[in-house]
Amino acid sequence: MSTKKRPDVIGVASGKGGVGKTTIAVNLATAMAAEGRKVVLFDADMGLANAQIALGQKAPFHFGHVLTGEKTLEEVMVATPHGVKLIPGGSGISELANLDPVASGAVVQAFSQIQDDLDVLIVDAAAGISSQVITFMRAVGRRLIVVKDEPSSIADAYGMIKVLAQEGVTNDIYLLPNMMEDQAAGAMLHARINDVASRFLGLQLGYLGSIEHDELILAGLRKNKPVLAHAPGSLGARNFRDLATSLRNLPPPQGIDGGISFFLERQL
Repeated sequence: MSTKKRPDVIGVASGKGGVGKTTIAVNLATAMAAEGRKVVLFDADMGLANAQIALGQKAPFHFGHVLTGEKTLEEVMVATPHGVKLIPGGSGISELANLDPVASGAVVQAFSQIQDDLDVLIVDAAAGISSQVITFMRAVGRRLIVVKDEPSSIADAYGMIKVLAQEGVTNDIYLLPNMMEDQAAGAMLHARINDVASRFLGLQLGYLGSIEHDELILAGLRKNKPVLAHAPGSLGARNFRDLATSLRNLPPPQGIDGGISFFLERQL
């Protein structure tokens, strides 16, 4: 039996689109890779996959080819210039966007092929609360819920947290405020949402800091580069390095909430 440490599996989700979820996932993956960790980013937004664009990487194959048996996970994985290995989703493919829970579970189990050669798996889920998204968020070890300080984003983030709670997922949920004026504003936003979650759901939402508004993050995105590559000395780059460090220093996840898990066999 292998004694290799079980990879850290981090899900990045949001109640609605347009809050910077994929930007968060790509830059966090890059920051973790810069620490010397072996990082795989799974673009699990199967219908509108765009992580490969943000990483400036063309991918000849995608996860749909794994599901059909045409390719293995290793064969669709592409190395990026930023130290992150990417497993692309299938953009514009409706069959992938609408996987049922059984098929979504098969996606999770497919990752046992690659567990021996990575330290971190980041799962960039689709926006919203589809059954596919909830399956993935149940199967990860930690969940980052990206939120902006806007009424619709706050309402949708809370809605996602409520659905997770209804599904029995109550541990290792972290709120990640994005595009904030400063760290104090992010902490206040977390406190507001955490207070509601505590009163009505009985949950305590974790907090690891915020991503502040930085035009250099967007400038890097326009050039298909993570901010750590485009402007390594920027505020945004520092925010992502801090987030990566905070995640690395956390104790192990409290347990598996769902019935399936990425790399569950590593615990057996």
